[in-house]
Amino acid sequence: MLNALSVIARSRLFWFLVLVACLLLEGTALYYQYSLDYGPCVLCVHIRAWIAGLGAVALLMFLLGGSMAVLGHLASLALASGLLRSSWITLGVERGTIEDSCTMDPQFPSWLPLHEWVPAMFEPWEPCGYTPMLPFGMTMAEALVLIGLAWVAVSFLLLLASFRKPKRKRDLFL
Repeated sequence: MLNALSVIARSRLFWFLVLVACLLLEGTALYYQYSLDYGPCVLCVHIRAWIAGLGAVALLMFLLGGSMAVLGHLASLALASGLLRSSWITLGVERGTIEDSCTMDPQFPSWLPLHEWVPAMFEPWEPCGYTPMLPFGMTMAEALVLIGLAWVAVSFLLLLASFRKPKRKRDLFL
């Protein structure tokens, strides 16, 4: 089991699948925004930024291969934790358990003004407080909390596994 996790932790296929998942999540958000007219709030664009960061790490790790596995999984864990935090706050605002005064300013750092560089994706349109319903009777905020929890768990597990070298050399080429 440990050897299998160690192999997955260094696998290009794993990082490719993470990249695909990020693209699907971002595509879903843009579909809801532009096709179904559910504009994003500040928290939503923060969630998009966390996912974009995860996608960037996945692309970099796919290109580098398993040589930087520990660093990649550490970055993935940090970004997934940010995703989970923002998703949790979004859910709390939606349910009224967290009072947050969302402004229309996404407050990205001055060195990373995503809302200016890519406004079609990172510019808030709506105030916080509501996320659309998804299939299976779940709101987008609820789904994002589950995704964030799963991502943190997988990132943590694979971070631990990445400290262990696979037993067979050929396993590194996955």
